Amino acid sequence: MSNLSNVDQITNLHRNNELQLLCFRLEKDKDLYAVNVFKIREVVKYRGDITVVSHENSSLVEGLITIRKLTIPLIDLKKWFYYDSGDKERDLSGYGVKREPNEDEVIMICEFSKWTVGVRIYEADRILNKKWTEIEQSAGIGSSGLNSKLVSRTRYFDGSLVQVVDIEKMLVDVFPWIEEEKNEQITKIKQIMTSKEVLLADDSPSVIKTMQNILNKLGVTYKTFPNGQKLLNYIFAKDTEIDNIGIIITDLEMPEASGFEVIKQVKNNPAVSHIPIVVNSSMSGSSNEEMARSLNANEFISKSNPLQIEDALRRFMIK
Repeated sequence: MSNLSNVDQITNLHRNNELQLLCFRLEKDKDLYAVNVFKIREVVKYRGDITVVSHENSSLVEGLITIRKLTIPLIDLKKWFYYDSGDKERDLSGYGVKREPNEDEVIMICEFSKWTVGVRIYEADRILNKKWTEIEQSAGIGSSGLNSKLVSRTRYFDGSLVQVVDIEKMLVDVFPWIEEEKNEQITKIKQIMTSKEVLLADDSPSVIKTMQNILNKLGVTYKTFPNGQKLLNYIFAKDTEIDNIGIIITDLEMPEASGFEVIKQVKNNPAVSHIPIVVNSSMSGSSNEEMARSLNANEFISKSNPLQIEDALRRFMIK
């Protein structure tokens, strides 16, 4: 299974407020999970070497693998499901994906937030086409355990549950220094003097938390929304003071209404089309950025980058 998406397919999906999910399992005949196909380069069977980089039983990185001359870290997704950030020394060695010694590994090659990683799964299933309105919100901020690792859910062809994984949170848990670098960047940003309000939409609790830290350091007032539809409901509510809104920062993939839908509805309405929109997305492929800009998004930045967010707010909020 390869080349899971192409430019024409991406454009059509965005235009219709749709998405495609690659469904997979971590155990035979067990629960179905999913990841947006835009974050997956391909799914491969692998029988090559794994270069171990840590002998700690608590490590989330299985080692390094080389596929088509590309060396990338390998993460066992099932182990991450048992990972607890409050107990980082927990022995995870017994929780990984199990398969027979002569079986090939099944690995999703994922690309997002300008990272490429291999993610070990038990088996890939089918690609599921869904409207964003068919995606339900999952756990919120403050959830723990497995629920904190899932952002949304939908239904399979037979009506069974499919749970969408917060793949960005996985990356931060596996490589905590990514968040440490962001925290260091946050110390470098300076307050912005504005009375205008920031509207922020993202379905990932971990991203919302990071963005709140950034916006608090910038000293701006803001409102957060767990998906695009709730942000749109607020903007178009009769009692909303449009003049108080200085900027919209939106993710792309969200339940009920995607970021592309947010851009379309705001920019096509004369009453609110003047509000700048910044896309804050881990789906950093050129086709996603081109689509967002074609809908008149004002800026496209990599996920929760403090310096880029400060720059965008200074350029678009301070007149």
